[in-house]
Order: sequence, then C-alpha cells, then structure tokens
Amino acid sequence: MLVGMVASAALALTACGGNGNGATGDSAGPGSKAVQGGTVQVLANAAFSHLDPARGFDGGVNNFYRLIYRTLTTQGAAPGAEGTKIVPDLATDTGKASDGGKTWTFTLKDGLFFETGAPITSADVKWGVSRAWDPEVGIGSPYAKQLIDAPASYQGPYKSGDLPTITTPDAKTIVFKLKKPFADFGSVVAQNTFTPVPKGQGEGNQLDGKPIASGPYKVSEFKPGAALKLVRNDKWDKKTDAVRSANPDGFQWTFGLDPATIDERMIAGQGTDGDAIAGSVAAASVARIQTPQLKQRTMTGINGCTTYMGLNTTKKPFDNVKVRQAINLAVNKQTVRDAVGGSALADIATSIQPPSVAGRVDYDPYPSPDHKGDVEAARKLLTEAGFEAGFPLTLDIRAQPKMQAMAVAIQQALEPLKITVKINTIDTATYYEVIGTTSQQHDAAITGWCPDWPSGATFLPPLFDGRNITPKGNSNLAQLNDPGVNAKITEISELTDVQAANTAYGELDKQIMALAPVVPLLYEKVLMLVGSNIGGAYLHDGYSGGIDLVSVGLQNAGK
Repeated sequence: MLVGMVASAALALTACGGNGNGATGDSAGPGSKAVQGGTVQVLANAAFSHLDPARGFDGGVNNFYRLIYRTLTTQGAAPGAEGTKIVPDLATDTGKASDGGKTWTFTLKDGLFFETGAPITSADVKWGVSRAWDPEVGIGSPYAKQLIDAPASYQGPYKSGDLPTITTPDAKTIVFKLKKPFADFGSVVAQNTFTPVPKGQGEGNQLDGKPIASGPYKVSEFKPGAALKLVRNDKWDKKTDAVRSANPDGFQWTFGLDPATIDERMIAGQGTDGDAIAGSVAAASVARIQTPQLKQRTMTGINGCTTYMGLNTTKKPFDNVKVRQAINLAVNKQTVRDAVGGSALADIATSIQPPSVAGRVDYDPYPSPDHKGDVEAARKLLTEAGFEAGFPLTLDIRAQPKMQAMAVAIQQALEPLKITVKINTIDTATYYEVIGTTSQQHDAAITGWCPDWPSGATFLPPLFDGRNITPKGNSNLAQLNDPGVNAKITEISELTDVQAANTAYGELDKQIMALAPVVPLLYEKVLMLVGSNIGGAYLHDGYSGGIDLVSVGLQNAGK
C-alpha cells in the first residue's frame, strides 16, 4: 500500500497484517464492546501525509480515510481474513463485469449524501476518480490510472475536462472501460481514488485543508502537523453502511509527539489517555509492558508488510546487478532487526512478498549464517564488478529514531566493503512524496510496502513494473525497468484465475530478486498498548496491522 508503503502517520504503521489480540487478565480488555458516545484520543508521532484521498496512500492514512470517506467497495470490518474481504460500500454490490472483463458497472445505493447535504451521484464518483490523472493531485493509489482506459494526454478533470472512458448513464450508474480484462476490479474500486468528490471541486490543495466527507465523520478542526478533530457527519446514514460502527461521537488526533512520550503516556494511562490509542510501542518500551496489568491492554500481530531498502538502478554503480547482489549479501539483518526492537517487533525478511500474501514462496536468495551477512561473498562480487575500492551511497530515511537505528546498522554492515553510507533524513510527513519523486531520489531508501488487498497483484506490479514509473507518486523506487519482468507481469495480469495469478506472482518474486533491486529487511510486527477505556479494538489485516478505526470506541462514554 502506498505507493502502499510502510508509513508512520496516524498510528505509525502501514498496510496488511495484525491478526492477534494479546489482551489477557480479568479486565474487559480492548476487544470489549464499544458503546455509543465519547471521543477517542489518538496520540501520534507524525501527521497524516495528506487528507486528500487522491494523494495519500499509506496504511495509516488509508485506515483514517474510512472514517471520513466512502468508496464504491471497501474492506470488511473484522479481525483476520474476514476483514480483508471486499464488500459493497457506496455501491450495491462488488460490480458487474461484461465485455470479457473489460467493462465494469456499479450501481449506487439510495440515501447517500455528502456532509453538505448534497446527494452523492455517479457524476461525483467519476469526478473523484478522474482526479487520479492530475499530475499534481493524483500522486496516491496508482491502480485507476494503470487499469482504466484513458487518452494518453489526459491530465484530470481540471486540465483536460471529461474522461470519456468512465460513463454515467444516470445518477446511480457508473461504467468503467478498462485497458484490458481485470478479474479483481471490484477490489480496485475500494482504493481511495474512488472516493466521490462533488463535481467541480477539489482542485489544488482544497481537500488537504478541508475534506468533503461522505463517511460517518467530518473534520471540524485541523491544525497541520499539530491536531485534527473529527465530529459526527449528520448526513451519513447508518442504514446505507454495513461496515462502519461509528460508535464514538468523535476522534481527536494529537500529532508531533515524541515516541518515548507517547509510550510514557500510554503506560500511565491518566485522564483522557485512558481513552487513547497510539502506534506500535518503541523498542525501548517492550520490556516495560510485560506486567500483568499492562498486558491486559496490549495487542500484537504481524503488520503484513515488507520493510526493505530500495536500490536506485538508474544511478551508478547500482545499475550493475553484481553491486546490488553484493549489498543483499552484505547486509546484517540481525542487527537491523535489533535496531527496531528484536524478535518481539520483527521477523527477518528474505523475499519481497510477506507471509500474508497469497501464493508467496518462502525462500532466501542471498543466504548468510544466521542472516548476519556474508561480507566475503559480497566482496567477491564487488571485485568482479570493478568496485573493490568501494563507493559512496546516500540512504534516504524517515525522521524517526527507529529508521535512524536501521540506517546505522546498514551503514556498519557495508563499511567493511568500503561502501560509505551517508544518511539523508527526510521529514516523516513528506517522506513518501519526496522519495516518490524520481528527480529527488538518491541511491537508496528504507521504506516498505503492504498489499492493498490480499492479492499478489498489489505487491510486485506496483513496485517493479517499469512501464509505470512516473515523475511523481512513483512506487517503483528501484526504477527497475526490466523487459523480462515487465512481460511476466503482463502475462500474469491476463490470467482470469486469481489463485493461479497469485501462484505465478510467487515465482516472479524469485525472478525479480535475481536482479536484486531491493534488499528485503524485515516483516515488522505491531505491539500496541491501548487506554483502559478502549473497546471494540482489533488489529486489521488490511491496514498495516493497525487498530481498525471504523470499529474502535470507548467501553464507557461517561468517563
């Protein structure tokens, strides 16, 4: 997901995973029933990347979007596999295919309104989707642009006007013409780019400052980088929405908090912090939350994403496959895991796709004893490539202590090869936008990716299809443009059996890793501590393993 990437916005996380609830003991625990009323507090290190659904595309913000926006379909609201099932949202069903899967038709439900009271029509859905082609606005989810047929010169509704390949026969019907058959388009329309926007609105930064809600909540106060308050949207009708519980009266985000401060507040649980949720605890706090009292408030699980280091194949010497293979061999993944808190917070990654992806193959293309790196094998490859004297490497990271620690571990692992790693720190809120701009990319970046829905189609094509490299909002950070990989992606995309396609993507993982465009580092875990008054909480496999915001609430609204 983001560019499915691993993000740290609202809950310091990204896309799929998280299937457990570690709550134990005599208290009610975070999974207890949530009641109507009250305000859920959210303590966060970094602000959301974007409030505009055409721009944001990381697990934390995708989770948040479901509170204020609706799409044609969406993921379910439940722990485990039930949560990742695609279900109708604005639409009456998950779509009807015709023309061999190249045409998809959706019908809107009755009783749908924006926060303004204006009805949500098919024209508004079309307008919202068309924004994905705008070169400035459409930097989020890439699937609409990749799959929907559009003129090559089309640049969104503000610059190019109408998009003829999306039609609206009436106010309730919307029809999409695709470039080629796509069997899982009903999942694609759950992406944020399929959020309705009133026709004619949303140009520039409008929605980043003031979203137009279609979901159960609307923004009442927004101080960029500091605070965000949601209140009920009285134009939302629960009868039209089988997914969102909307138990709290509102949500209050506080951004810019130091991770250590967040942990201290969550452990103490005083005052309104008893009504709070936050991201995964920092490594330094893991030992402190092992008491029986705090374990009653913990939730843990795999986040379903892969944290990796992308290697920019357009820059020398990373255009040489032996150099990239050498780096894969040299990185000490044990020290990288130790940097994020050890085995309690991460498993070591060997393949691109994480264990949660269907069809994924468990293999290790660059093995070393205990995953501690094989410096001699790496040195041999660098000598063959003509780089035995080493070279400099600029590594982009987010401005977070965990990222800094991971970068230092990589820096130390590559030092014996005379590879001098310069760490370039970028503000967390703008990180993905910066590294997704090809002109601003450096040699390497630590990031991550999570599936946008449980299919291999949402993992390898966004990261490695060279035909989809874009100047902005680029998810192919390695800028890999390999004809063999591109051809295989095309071949798999034409399969009508989703299970067969996922199996084929598992094999493609091996083909890509032979080219070593990335270094898989970790399959991270979440370990969350929630307030004592939190109810209805579970970890959602579709949103970075984070707490599903559409179901969480308070056990006692009067506290």
